[in-house]
Formats: sequence, structure tokens, C-alpha cells
Amino acid sequence: MKLRSVVKGALTFVPGMSAILPKPNAGSHPPATYFYGVWMKHLAYLTAKGFPLPQSVAELGPGDCLGVGISALLSGANRYYGLDIVEHTKPESNVRELEQLADFFRQRAPRPTKGWPDFDPLLDERLFSKALTDEVVTPALAPERLAFIREALLSAKGEAGDITLTYRVPWSDASVIEEGSVDLVVSQAVLEHVKDIRATYAALYKWLRPGGVMSHQIDFRSHNLTPEWNGHRAISEPLWRVMLGNRPYLINREPWSAHAQAITDCGFRITCALLLPRTDGIPRSRLAKRWRNLSDEDFNCAEVFVQAQKPLH
Repeated sequence: MKLRSVVKGALTFVPGMSAILPKPNAGSHPPATYFYGVWMKHLAYLTAKGFPLPQSVAELGPGDCLGVGISALLSGANRYYGLDIVEHTKPESNVRELEQLADFFRQRAPRPTKGWPDFDPLLDERLFSKALTDEVVTPALAPERLAFIREALLSAKGEAGDITLTYRVPWSDASVIEEGSVDLVVSQAVLEHVKDIRATYAALYKWLRPGGVMSHQIDFRSHNLTPEWNGHRAISEPLWRVMLGNRPYLINREPWSAHAQAITDCGFRITCALLLPRTDGIPRSRLAKRWRNLSDEDFNCAEVFVQAQKPLH
């Protein structure tokens, strides 16, 4: 493991130290192409299963920029909820992102990076979403509508014209969004950080309308806490508690099977589960006691892309 990860966690037990320690991803701002690619991937798998374009979207952990939410609005959605634990985003940077993302949609730009192995066949010949026809994109990019999105991004109220944009930090319980009001909940490399995955999935179930869908990419790697991608599973529970410290989030170390169980226990039906395996990293002999009985699937699973639907009835 990396010594600085242990030291940083231990320092958070010192009163006042958490406020001055650098936050995870502080200062990092992915390019607009990142948000565009993330949205294209989630949308392609969603619409390939026959689900309609969402009109209301909630995102867990948008981070430094609301780029995924802006992309949703540029795809015709009119309501977006961004929910985070620590405030990162700035209105001015989101407006700059809006201009770049709008250009991508005007150009029907191809997906910027490869997704999962079967991703490209879900796109059209330009490698653009098949669901985003001219009939959808042209009115979504109308100058007056872009002006409303810009105004909502800068407004404390988050409303302009038919656009509603809500940013809640921190969100603490499911009451932040009206029950049964959201078509899609999306997250990208976030659910490996939440402390209680079952409570989180239960909140998502409550927000979604009947028939609504959630779409998540979950990263099971060590997030640079250890040199090996799965080295965090070699750390004992007492030492892990020191590394976690009093930080609002780190990683929860829950494997894919725990997420799958929580998803189905909360009432969802899994419609898509794409696992990305890795066979390098630490051997089984180095696993800490808690993880020694991991299935081969969990042991080798570095990431998963999962979508699940709330039943209609």
C-alpha cells in the first residue's frame, strides 16, 4: 500500500485537519469530451434496450463539472438533479462546458473514446447515438433553449423557461428528490465510494418513476491507494479504518456481487450487466481475511457497467 494513504487517513482524526487536507480530485477537471463520452455510453445502452429518452435525470457524484447533466439537457431532458457529498462544481465552468458540449451535439460528433466491446454497434455510422435524431437534437439546441440552460446554470434558483437544474450538496436522504419523479439515475465511478450501498439503491428506487432506469459504471479498483489494482483487498480491517479516517468518502471495497444483491433486494430488475475482468494484481494468497472467500468473478472484476429498471407495477 502507499504510506501517504495511511498518513492522510490518520490525519483526518486530528480536529480541523479534514478542512485543510486536499480533497480527492480537487483541481481535476476532465475535458468536455469525457462527459460527452460518458453520456453517449449510458444513453446508447439505455435506448438499445428500448427505453425512451429521459425527460428527467438525476446524477450521483457529478464532481467538478455538471457535464453529464448538461449533455442530458442537450439530449432533450428538461430536469436535472446533481447530488454530491462535497461541493466541487462552479457555475462559470459549467457555462463554458455547455458551449463545448453544444458544439459536439451540433456536429453529431462521434464518441471520443471506445467504450465496452459491444458499444460501437449501438451507435450510428457516425458513432453518434441512434436515438438522437435530428427531430430530437435540433429543438434541444435551439438558441432560446440554450439560453435557458445557461441561465439555469448561473441562477441560484436553477430554473429558466422549461429547464430545471437542481444541485444539492450534501444530499443526506431520499427526500431531496420527489418520489417517483425521475426517469433516469446515472453515475460514473461513484457507487464504489458510498458508505451504504443498500440505502443508496433504496433512495434511487424511491426517486425513479415506475419503469424508470438507473445506469451506473462502478470501478472496483484501488483508486491508487495501492500499487496493484486490487491491492486494497490485502489491507486488514483495523488498518483500513485508519486509512478511511473521518473522510466523508473513500471507497467501500464492496464487490460486484454485493451490489447485485443490493440492487435486486431493493426491487430492481437488472437489464444489463457488463463485467470487465482483470487477471493481474495481487494473488489470492495475499487477500485479507474478510475477502478470502471472494468468488472468482468478484476477485477478477475490475469494473462493471450495470443498468436496472424499477418495475412498472
